[in-house]
Formats: sequence, C-alpha cells, structure tokens
Amino acid sequence: MARRPAKAGGTIARGGGIALGEAVFRSLCEALQAGSYRAGDRLREEEVAQRLKVSRTPVREALGRLAARGFVEPAGGRGLIVRNLDISEVLELYAMREIMEGAAARLAAAHASMTEIDALRDIEQAFAEASATDAAEMARLNRAFHGAICRAARNRYLDNASRELQDWIALLGPTTFTVTGRPSTSHGEHQAIIDAIAAHDGDKAEQLARAHIREALRCRLKLLQKQ
Repeated sequence: MARRPAKAGGTIARGGGIALGEAVFRSLCEALQAGSYRAGDRLREEEVAQRLKVSRTPVREALGRLAARGFVEPAGGRGLIVRNLDISEVLELYAMREIMEGAAARLAAAHASMTEIDALRDIEQAFAEASATDAAEMARLNRAFHGAICRAARNRYLDNASRELQDWIALLGPTTFTVTGRPSTSHGEHQAIIDAIAAHDGDKAEQLARAHIREALRCRLKLLQKQ
C-alpha cells in the first residue's frame, strides 16, 4: 500500500538574508531529519509549495538540490520520491559516521569548555528523563547531543560534514531507540563519552564514540532485518 504523503512543517520565514530557495531546501532537510518525510514518500512541487506557502520556483530549485545530493529520485511522472538506502549504503554511512564521531569526540576533549561540557550533561539528563515510549524525542535529543560535541570540536569542516551525514541518516527511517534496551545502553555510552571529554582524554573519547556508533549500527541492522 502506498504511504500517504507526509506533511512537513509550516510556512517559510522571510528575511534573515537567506534566499528563498535556500530556505525551502533547509526546510525540506529539516523535515527529513524530523521524520516528516520517509523513504518512499512522494514530493510534488505543487504540494510542497502549498504547504510552505511559497511559489513553485524555489521549491523546484530545492528539490533539484535534493536530487543532486541523491536524497530523492524520479518517480515517473508523479514527482520525486525519498530514496531508500540499500544495505551496502547503510554500512558505508555508518563507517563514515564512526570515523567522524570519533574525530569529533577526540577534538572536543581538547577544546570543549566547561560550559559546553555542562550543556552536554544537560542534554543527556533530558535524554534520560525522556519517556521510553517517546522514541522521536530521544532521537531529537540524540541529534542535539552529537551536534553539541561537533561544535565543541572547533572544526567547521567536520561540523559541516556531520550535518550532511545527519541528512543521510534521516533516510533510514525509524530511530534505533525503538530497539528494546537501546535507550538505556545509549544513555550509558553517552555518559562515558562526556566523562572522557571532561577529563580531556582524547584517546578514550574517540574509542568510546566509535564503539557507540558500532552499537548503533548493530541496532540499525536489527531494524532492517524486520523490514
């Protein structure tokens, strides 16, 4: 059965020095990350334009950029569909994620301020307090956690690459926090990473971060086996 078209967020905010096409593109990327669009969902120019209350020209530009990056692909004469990654792409994606998250944790151990470390602990506390049934909220906090580590790494190129990787991860569908036991094990892994960063132990921070992503991959493969 075909999935109903997903519903993205509200209108595009004008101003701020951002071109309309860029604003639409960012909105669609955020919708992917939020799970508003999933693999197999259709994106039609007219529907997206109506939803965001913009003309079709910036939507066409934004969809072209998504297609160029490989996030969407043609669906005959019925617009575009969000891509579904195959198993080899998933393994490649997590291999890169392990490298990048490990590097971010190592650099954060060298550069993170006490304020940033406290912020990481606050995010993790909120993650721990999130209901075990609210996987979407845990996924949001998890993105915030890893994003905060990337920013603490003080490397703009790593930060930009990590943001793009998050867009690809959004194509994978349900969060791994739906796997039994994953929220609690992830919480423990996060705490250990924070402690290593706070101790300025780059070797340990990288080792723990890489192990954390390998465990995330194990859970992702479990989910894929059920599909």
